[in-house]
Amino acid sequence: MPTYTAPGVYVEEVPSSQKVLASAPTAVAAFVGFTARAPHDDPSDPQGLAPRLVTSWTQFENLYGGFVEGAVLPLSVHGFFLNGGTAAYIVRVPHVEPAGESSRLALPATDRSLGLPVAVTSVEPDADLTVTVTTDEAPEDLEGPAPFTLRIVENGVEVESFGDLTLGGPRDAATVVNATSTKVKIEILLEEDTDLSAQLEVLRPGAYTLAKADPIPVAVTGRRFAGSETARSGINGLSIAEDVTIVVVPDLVTAASRADGTVDLDLWKAVQTSLVAHCENHPNRMALLDPPPGLTPQQVKEWRSEVAQYDSAFAAMYYPWITVENPTGGAGATTVSIPASGHVAGLWARTDDTRGVWKAPANDTLRGVLDVERAITQTEQGFLNPIGINAIRPFGTRGIRVWGARTLASDTDWQYVNVRRLFNMIESTILEGTQWAVFEPNDVKLWEGVNRTLSGYLHGLWKAGALFGSSPQQAYFVKCDETTNTPESIDAGKLVVEVGIAPVKPAEFVVFRISQNKNSAA
Repeated sequence: MPTYTAPGVYVEEVPSSQKVLASAPTAVAAFVGFTARAPHDDPSDPQGLAPRLVTSWTQFENLYGGFVEGAVLPLSVHGFFLNGGTAAYIVRVPHVEPAGESSRLALPATDRSLGLPVAVTSVEPDADLTVTVTTDEAPEDLEGPAPFTLRIVENGVEVESFGDLTLGGPRDAATVVNATSTKVKIEILLEEDTDLSAQLEVLRPGAYTLAKADPIPVAVTGRRFAGSETARSGINGLSIAEDVTIVVVPDLVTAASRADGTVDLDLWKAVQTSLVAHCENHPNRMALLDPPPGLTPQQVKEWRSEVAQYDSAFAAMYYPWITVENPTGGAGATTVSIPASGHVAGLWARTDDTRGVWKAPANDTLRGVLDVERAITQTEQGFLNPIGINAIRPFGTRGIRVWGARTLASDTDWQYVNVRRLFNMIESTILEGTQWAVFEPNDVKLWEGVNRTLSGYLHGLWKAGALFGSSPQQAYFVKCDETTNTPESIDAGKLVVEVGIAPVKPAEFVVFRISQNKNSAA
């Protein structure tokens, strides 16, 4: 309390005992897998292993290089943003090694008869360099071709520039560049007696990327997918991205596919087990799992029940795979089958934005999907749905829709995706929004303040339709009084609050009972 010594008027600010809680984010995805290249935005992480946040497909392309043959992650990220996703972390898992060779490029001449007059070779192996050629303004008394400028661009940044160059003479390009450049070496490929006097310019202006040798593929193990929290790599590296709520590993199929066309199911299960364990240890997030490719409904049922045997409320699985446009044109194919997890993650985000996390993310169309890998019937879904495999089915003019909203939990309290995610959101919100109560005097005033804060937040959720009940008393309760905070608990430094909520559950089975109404004779 302040001490007053002189007469006068004093104003004191009294903090409110009721705080306002804002719901934690629910639709921040994380993608773990392969990319075309490593990002160059962090010099301390040259391999680009740490999670990077992207908020659009354009930003992903700028950082990771867009679509590439042999990587599913770019297709999944594109499907995520296409379906309504707005924020995603990318975790790159290296699956190739540099070839260790210098990059080399021959620059074309303006006059085709001169061929390729200049060769540029990188000093360092596997350098990502672009050479820009521009023609300088020539003096009026100049005889022969105008001088030119070479600019060396590395990772999008100009690192060297050499102007007023010629082929031969005191400003010979090879002599000038080779004497000072730390990035490239120049070789003149023209014959010594080539007459250039009739040329206005020799090198064709433009930007030319030095060709690099193809990288060498390396085996990716389950341990590399799992990564390390300390090294900020792999699935466990997502520990630093606390706002992530959905985790996807779309390139599992790339790593698990063998040369003979079979799939390493042991690796498949090892990676997915690590993913589920990560989500259970960070209970604000859920894993979106994909079944192995090419399975029939009977086979995916057997794999789920006899091989995978997952039992977790923090994971969901979607079957079958989907067919999308093939942007790389690999093997001449115009379409390609990929796991559905990235597109479904986008659907989750769209549902959260338009309806709320308490709405089951189902009975909605998947954007950008041309077809499903295998169409399943109502009867076939009848033995997949009870074991937690959510179907993706075409419905004619109603489009291709997600037709299931179950987790992989055997506990019926957590069998629906929206129930688990609603609790994740509420728990994260309370965890972050009540930090102000730590070290406050543990008395009735604090109890009442916490009660008002939580009741106000839950009342807002009930009015929005997230909680079941015709009245607030049926929808939720908050208990923070002398019954939850005994003297022994207070002496131990604990504030104990009990919260109960009644989540809304989806109308998964809509049943109409119809009978004949026969009029009896009067």
